[in-house]
Amino acid sequence: MRFDLITIFPEFFAGPLDYGIVRRAREAGIVQIHVQDLREFTKDRHKTVDDRPFGGGEGMVLKPEPLFDAVEKLIGQSMGTASEKAATPAGIAVVLLSAAGKLFTQETARRFAKLDRIVFLCGRYEGVDERVAEHLATDEISVGDYVLSGGELPAAIVLDAVTRLLPGALGNEASTENESFSESGEWRVASGEKESPRIQESVMLDYPHYTRPADFRGWKVPDVLIGGHHAEVAKWRKEQAREKTRRNRPDLLREID
Repeated sequence: MRFDLITIFPEFFAGPLDYGIVRRAREAGIVQIHVQDLREFTKDRHKTVDDRPFGGGEGMVLKPEPLFDAVEKLIGQSMGTASEKAATPAGIAVVLLSAAGKLFTQETARRFAKLDRIVFLCGRYEGVDERVAEHLATDEISVGDYVLSGGELPAAIVLDAVTRLLPGALGNEASTENESFSESGEWRVASGEKESPRIQESVMLDYPHYTRPADFRGWKVPDVLIGGHHAEVAKWRKEQAREKTRRNRPDLLREID
C-alpha cells in the first residue's frame, strides 16, 4: 500500500513514521510512504496556502487550489469541475483530517486496509475550504471529539492503525484478532460455539494481560491464567474484556445481557 501525506510541515513526519511496526513495514516493502509539501503547489512568491474566509470570522482557511493541484499531480488525473464531474480512481481514498469529520474507528481502518493507496490531506489553521471536503476528499475523518493544531498527528494515527492490519506487517496475523475494538463475534469459547447474535454485534476492549513476575509487590496474577486450563482462560478473558469495556467505555456496549 502507498500512503501520501500532503502537509505544510513535511518535516513533522521524520520521527513518528521511523519506529516500530510502520518502520518495519516500510523496510519490508509492505507500505510506501511519501510526504508532499503543499507549498510546492502554490503559484505566488510567498507560497501562500491560506486565506481569510468569506463572511468574516477568526483565523485563516486553507485554499482549495494547492490541495486540488497536489492530489491531481499525485494520482495523475483531474478531479473535475462543477460542470465535469470526475471520480476518484478505484482503490484510492483521499482522506481529509478534520475536527468536523466522521469519527475514525477500527471498522474504518479495516476498510482502508483493503485499498491500494491513501492520500492524506493534513488540515491547518481554522480549517479547509469546504469544496475540498465536498469535491476532493472521499473521506473526512476526525480522530476524536477534541481540536488539534493540524491534521499531521491524526494522519500518523490513521496510517499506523491501517498499516498494522496489512498482511505481513505484524508477523503474527492472529495478533489483531482479539484486540480492543475487534468485533466480539471473533471471540470463541473453547468448544468453538459462537455467542448469540446480540453479543456478536457489540464491540469490546481487549482483555487484561499479565506477565512475569507472577507476584509483583503483592499484586498476583489471577490463578486462572496459570492453571493451564485453556477453556477456563478463554472464559475468564471474555468476562474480563466485557467488564473492562463496561467500566471504561460503556458507550461501546450494546444490549448483551
